Amino acid sequence: MNLNAVSVIFRAPLKLLFGSAKLSPIGHVSCRNLWNRANKSSFGRYSVVQPGYVTPGREVPPHIIRPVYHNIELSQQEYGKPEIKTREMIDKLRDSCKLAKEILKAVENFVTVGITTDEVDNLVHTLAIENNAYPSPLHYRGFPKSVCTSVNNVACHGIPDDRPLEDGDIVFLNGFHGDCSSTFLIGSVDDAGRHLVSAAQKCLEGAIAICRPGEYFCNIGNTIECIARKNGVTIIPAFIGHGIGSYFHGPPDIYHTYNDYPGKMEEGMTFTVEPVIGQGSQEVVILEDGWTALTVDNSRSAQFEHTILITNDGVEILTA
Repeated sequence: MNLNAVSVIFRAPLKLLFGSAKLSPIGHVSCRNLWNRANKSSFGRYSVVQPGYVTPGREVPPHIIRPVYHNIELSQQEYGKPEIKTREMIDKLRDSCKLAKEILKAVENFVTVGITTDEVDNLVHTLAIENNAYPSPLHYRGFPKSVCTSVNNVACHGIPDDRPLEDGDIVFLNGFHGDCSSTFLIGSVDDAGRHLVSAAQKCLEGAIAICRPGEYFCNIGNTIECIARKNGVTIIPAFIGHGIGSYFHGPPDIYHTYNDYPGKMEEGMTFTVEPVIGQGSQEVVILEDGWTALTVDNSRSAQFEHTILITNDGVEILTA
């Protein structure tokens, strides 16, 4: 992977994330049906989000190197085994991850009450282009924007729109081929929301701490499950971490709940750890846009994500 094939992800009381969603048994639903089902929340003080107007995706100048999926309908791809990175590949990935983190920090300083997620998308897109990077979410499997922005009850893959951020919102963002995401507190967030965000951060930190050569992938999820239960929060299992490098999403799959996924970590592997942590139900529904994932009970969720490298004696957080 090179610096020109970078993508960014942000999260916060406006949540931005990009993972691999799986439909719940409920499947696709209309917005109206979902909010009729639950238009009041028992999980704290916040606004239940309804998607707004989505502007057309932004243009990418011709000098920017594009990924294979930019103008092609991307079908299911098989990559086989996890990619073991060479020193040259690791150096390029470090560059991408560094830029992803810098853009995420710029968004953290930008988001406030009254800002729309479409304005966040414009900032991310502009900063990526200025650094000769392609914003990876754009056109990936048809995604229409340059970043995912998930607010409050939007668990994942929220599409930036014209809804202004409100006092008390929680938002997260994510993106680049050096993936990272954060959850940001907008204005005065209640204690329940702050506890959720703190628990999400603990889940990520605890999971990364066990990573090293020879460790089983399944223990990432087992560790997160223990931390989540201790903190009284839930894990939304539909969204998983993934291998990353010359591909945006590929092996290994990183499950964030108890699992028996086979295989061990090896030196030179790079992948993301990105648990989506919730207050209530573990189930989500996907809206008619094919992307926006909402919790079925309108409870809030939070997420933090890092891209990590397995080293000869432990782990390096490339997006730290």
